[in-house]
Amino acid sequence: MSGEMSGADDRPGPHGVVGRALAVLAAFEGTSGSLTVAAISKRAELPVSTTYRIVAELEDWGAIRKGSDGKYQIGFRIWELGQQAGRRLRDRAHPFLQDLFDLTQENVHLAIRDGLHSLYVDKVYNSKKLPVVSRIGGKLPLHATAVGRVLLAAQPDWFVEAYLARELEAPTPQTVTDPAELAEAIRAVRVDRYSVTYEQMRLGAISVAAPIIYEEDTVASVALVFDKRMASEVDRLLPMVMGTADKISAVMRGGSAGATMRRAPERTTKQFPGAEKSRLHAVRPR
Repeated sequence: MSGEMSGADDRPGPHGVVGRALAVLAAFEGTSGSLTVAAISKRAELPVSTTYRIVAELEDWGAIRKGSDGKYQIGFRIWELGQQAGRRLRDRAHPFLQDLFDLTQENVHLAIRDGLHSLYVDKVYNSKKLPVVSRIGGKLPLHATAVGRVLLAAQPDWFVEAYLARELEAPTPQTVTDPAELAEAIRAVRVDRYSVTYEQMRLGAISVAAPIIYEEDTVASVALVFDKRMASEVDRLLPMVMGTADKISAVMRGGSAGATMRRAPERTTKQFPGAEKSRLHAVRPR
């Protein structure tokens, strides 16, 4: 960066110089558009004068950029740095995500756990298919997505219990937030090694996910998202998702992906908590 961020506002404290710069960058988390300096200041909980100076420094370095409307957004340099995170996983997984998409023509996602959320690191999608709420770099709650439930199931009991004890958000009217129902679903994921969710993150959508295993740990999850009118296709699509996860797991270990395709486990719909299951059976196949 050019210059030095100095002065009374930058004295050591809860933020400090670096902390305040990070607070400015963090102000863009969860936003889909640009922010004014005033909005950044409010979200970062910093004085406007301090925010102006930090914004200027970050813009000079390329971390943020100013649009023609005078508002700011994350710059390409941060985006380029972000692409380095998880690149090994993405590079090895993407060809198999593409294969799964080519086979099904349905939206495919790759996600890892980031705290209490699923962080989406790659996707292959058809803009003419079912619209999805996820985006690369975006985060969604663990309990409301199939990939999230797979990632949550991989955590120790104390983590799952603490997560379910929180006030859980409901992105749709169908989202299951009852701790007992979700605990049942998590137990099923641990046994069967896959998750199926119905209208949990978006109305009209079903998601099927399976874990990617590296050194006996679930490091990521791959999912297929499709229209609820294809509920009768879950048993056909599930082996493709699980086989894709197996192939990615194999190449992550340095082995050969081979020709992996699992048979669908029996009674797939047991993966749904009670309320989800009843709605699934009520769906008429397309």
